[in-house]
Amino acid sequence: MTTPIALTIAGSDSSGGAGIQADLKTFAALGVYGASVITALTAQNTQGVSGIHAVPAEFVTAQIDAVFSDLTVAAVKIGMVAQPASIDAIVAGLTRWAPKHVVLDPVMVATSGDRLLAQEAVEALRTKLIPRALVITPNLPEAAALLDEPVATSEAAIENQGQRLLAMGCPAVLIKGGHGQGAESIDYLIDAKGTIALAAPRIATENTHGTGCSLSSAIAAGLAKGEDLVTAVRNAKAWVSAAIASADRFSVGHGHGPIHHFHRFY
Repeated sequence: MTTPIALTIAGSDSSGGAGIQADLKTFAALGVYGASVITALTAQNTQGVSGIHAVPAEFVTAQIDAVFSDLTVAAVKIGMVAQPASIDAIVAGLTRWAPKHVVLDPVMVATSGDRLLAQEAVEALRTKLIPRALVITPNLPEAAALLDEPVATSEAAIENQGQRLLAMGCPAVLIKGGHGQGAESIDYLIDAKGTIALAAPRIATENTHGTGCSLSSAIAAGLAKGEDLVTAVRNAKAWVSAAIASADRFSVGHGHGPIHHFHRFY
């Protein structure tokens, strides 16, 4: 029996709700073995980010090579990349090891509003990493930032932005609607064949820390288990929605608390 293995390449969240910690919890909750490459350490909690310490690019490379030389990685999730040198190291690593499935969450701003990606790294993200991904998972503000445009407010505008993100070189884009308005949170999966709208009830909770990280890692977990992209996205959306709905069972911190990754278990 082969063990499905997923790798997260992302930043560490000292409060445990987002980043590497959220990704590893997600993999574990979904029955996938998780490995990690840490690109940055953050000093953060549920109220915000107070410091970022980037890991040197050569050590990002060392972590990537250590994992791939030993583990059979079925899917990779990429989150916070922090700086241009890290992006170059990741791109080189992906070229060397050629993993089948890459899910890129273009993390630019934390739930708290703190910036997590240096401005000079945005262009490298667009031109170097996006073409390496099977799917990218921006939220509405991130999609707008990647295109240097205002945030889309209509379905037509979201689809239009999605098509232009596809033109950057990835086969599929999932634009997440969590920052939108209305009774439903609608995510749009856009590829060359068209658009699939994935709706879930909008849940009234302040505890949404790590939602985006967890969704992208849940998609990677599905791909690692052999699901096709549409199935992986549908299952990830349903799982994250349940994790958000269960988040108020926790009392963690004084800001945006974490979602409940292990809602199926306790």
